[in-house]
Amino acid sequence: MPENPAAPSRRRQRADARRNRERLLTEADAAFREHGTEASLEQVARRAGVAIGTLYSHFPTRDALLEALFRERHEAIMALGDELLADPRTEPDAALARWMRAVTDHTATYRGLAGRFLGSLEDETSELYAACKRMAATGEALTERARAAGAIRADATANDVFALISAAAWLREQVGPADADRLATFLVDGLRA
Repeated sequence: MPENPAAPSRRRQRADARRNRERLLTEADAAFREHGTEASLEQVARRAGVAIGTLYSHFPTRDALLEALFRERHEAIMALGDELLADPRTEPDAALARWMRAVTDHTATYRGLAGRFLGSLEDETSELYAACKRMAATGEALTERARAAGAIRADATANDVFALISAAAWLREQVGPADADRLATFLVDGLRA
């Protein structure tokens, strides 16, 4: 039986599509690092050597592009949260502080990212919604555990924790990592009982 001549070309297109997707992710990372989360998607497509329609066929929204860039990092943050919650040897305030630092590092990757994450908590149509909800649930569990242990203030809430994480991420954009880490320590210390 003769081979289907269209089959090799379909494989090539899939390989081309994978390469296009990887180039788009690489260029989006570079553009977002340089210009923040509001970087021009047209510029991203141009830098990747594809048409804007190709970008939108892979990533229909800016949040879909961000979700693809952060999928592995989100999973790492969730794994850390699960590990901290499961480990009875880690003091609750130390667990919360470690998780807050990890989330701060994560959200400070691009200028404006913390705001996008916070906004996605209320937007069920956002591609970031599920990951942000999972992150919020972990933060809530760690906060509640620390509060129940008397390790943090009785009036501290998970919303407070996320506000402090957002502030720490913003500080990192303004003063650089070393000074931001020092100031983030002050923020975390303010939660302690």
